[in-house]
Amino acid sequence: MIEKIFKKKKINSSINYLELTPKRVYNYEVESSGKISVLVPKFKNKLLVNFLAPRLKAPYIKAKLDDFGSLTWIEMDGTKNVESISQLLTDKFGDKVQPANERLTKFLTQLYQYNFITFNEINSKGDLYGRNIRSS
Repeated sequence: MIEKIFKKKKINSSINYLELTPKRVYNYEVESSGKISVLVPKFKNKLLVNFLAPRLKAPYIKAKLDDFGSLTWIEMDGTKNVESISQLLTDKFGDKVQPANERLTKFLTQLYQYNFITFNEINSKGDLYGRNIRSS
């Protein structure tokens, strides 16, 4: 049972990652420094949310992103694909972000595994064009 709760999602390695279109699942705040803090709910169970959340100082955990992650998060609006986001990172940060495609795909994979994002091309069952992408 515990393995099922904490099981990470995986993306099939045969998929061309650069063609996928990421979109945010969680809300975020822009800090005074211009960096992004992703607001991750402390509880997902409705009973816990209704009972415990009002008693807490903050119902969210803030996941703070660096400059690269912040720009990536802003650009993941569900309209731009990974390749165009990678190009934006290269245009803004130049050699500091190289190799951009590899860094970006690794970052997005981590965000997807922990349910911070999803991809427009992936349905609720985890299928991409009829292929299952979750681990069995």
